[in-house]
Amino acid sequence: MDTTSLPAGAVVVGVDGSTHSDRAVAFAAREAHLAGRPLVLVHGTGLMPNLDPYAVTVLHELDAAGHELVDAAAAEVDRLFPGLPVETVVRRAHPRQALLDLAARASLLVVGSRGHGPLRSVLLGSVSVGLVREAACPVVVVRPHHAGVVRRGVLVGDDGTADSTPVLEAAYRHASSHGLPLTVLHAVVEPAPEDDAPVRMAESVAGFGERYPDVPVQLVVATGAPAPELLAAADRMDLVVVGRHDRSRVGDLLLGSVATTVVEHATCPVAVVPLARVLLGTGTNGPGPG
Repeated sequence: MDTTSLPAGAVVVGVDGSTHSDRAVAFAAREAHLAGRPLVLVHGTGLMPNLDPYAVTVLHELDAAGHELVDAAAAEVDRLFPGLPVETVVRRAHPRQALLDLAARASLLVVGSRGHGPLRSVLLGSVSVGLVREAACPVVVVRPHHAGVVRRGVLVGDDGTADSTPVLEAAYRHASSHGLPLTVLHAVVEPAPEDDAPVRMAESVAGFGERYPDVPVQLVVATGAPAPELLAAADRMDLVVVGRHDRSRVGDLLLGSVATTVVEHATCPVAVVPLARVLLGTGTNGPGPG
């Protein structure tokens, strides 16, 4: 499959055969099922430095192994969600590039995570950082979570400006489609006596209540840096949603100080939403199911 034949708005997930990848596939399949979208399972075999006879043989073996991985993942998806449209892609490319190439037409990219501090897995280490920095659609990094912890819904970081609107939209929609409560968190490092953070927060979520009346919402103003405050609250959440500015603006600063830290250390899945996009789990311009 080439990038132009990918169904528009599909949920795309990276597959590498690890348990971390298995978690990502299960997460992505559920998102596709709830949103009524096709699922695309992607495996990047990597590239060989030359094409001597040995390299050609290895490439064919890698291709075959990749097809076995995505076929096994497709069978598991069919068991979990019978009838869900599933397509498989095996490309002779680095996994990061294979996923980035599909991002322009995808509604959502999903990758797994080894966990335990900075990202180290082959799939996630170089792949997820590149994806959350560059992908044209929202990216979910499925972090391992503590078993037995009671989860409290969706957490979203809100800076109290219009920039947070796409991130809030993604969080509200996910909470609504999953039947979860939503916590909107705004962190203030050094609040002044006249700080108007609660007012700005109320203004930033204005209108969402009417559109998503089924979502219970709690507004929280925390004192501290955004990343640590989000991580502390994320410990008991089902999903954390953070934003990513375009690189032409302050993307590297924002991503380095907040999004990457949350992605690397959260104990739940993390969604990184590029602010050029409107919704988590939808295409660029139009609304769709969560």
